[in-house]
Amino acid sequence: MAKPLERKKARTLRKEGLPYKRIAARLGVSPGSVYLWTKDIELTEEQVAANLRGPGGPQNPEHVRRRAAAWAARCRAARAVSQDEGRKAARTGDLLHLAGCMLYWAEGAKARNAVRFTNSDPHMLRFFRRFLVDALGIEPVDIHLSINVYTNNGMDIEEIERYWLDFLPLPKSCTRAHMLNHMPTSSSGRAKNELPYGVVSLSVHRTAVVQHIYGAIQEYADFDAPRWLDCNY
Repeated sequence: MAKPLERKKARTLRKEGLPYKRIAARLGVSPGSVYLWTKDIELTEEQVAANLRGPGGPQNPEHVRRRAAAWAARCRAARAVSQDEGRKAARTGDLLHLAGCMLYWAEGAKARNAVRFTNSDPHMLRFFRRFLVDALGIEPVDIHLSINVYTNNGMDIEEIERYWLDFLPLPKSCTRAHMLNHMPTSSSGRAKNELPYGVVSLSVHRTAVVQHIYGAIQEYADFDAPRWLDCNY
């Protein structure tokens, strides 16, 4: 990978909320490169508001407040549209869509801007991958995979990673930073062959996708939860 150090730093700065051009200037790379490296990272509304103020701080606090409020309202409206699309999809009778949404309701992380599903069961993970691709239209290359695993089972991380990439299946580019536990303290970690391939998280960093799922859940279960637009569970 070209410029791995710059890419890593760019991702750190983007998570802190810096805009593309400011990151590019600080690292001495092009804004286009920064965008490619960090386009999956979504800023919070507070970070967007800070960027609207600019590095010099607000000249007109009330004007900045109104712009930030308008931006927050636009984002919330977009989430509402995605939930409506999820409700419509729930009315089509697609059993894969139904099963995937219900599985996410039970087991998925409840975030506002990203889908994240974590499990150790290979077949459950493969089913969820199928749901993302076949029911929601997500390209496999846009699914991120990370592993949390003990390293006391005679396998290295490359072997474990290859197992998951082949089983799911996903390309190597989907992998993100893994968490390796070298000295387990729990009984499950000390036991040989206990979860030898670890626990996997599959994630998609798209607000529209997770809000689609939230809308579909409400339609399938026949209830309304306006607070879910802001992820207040």
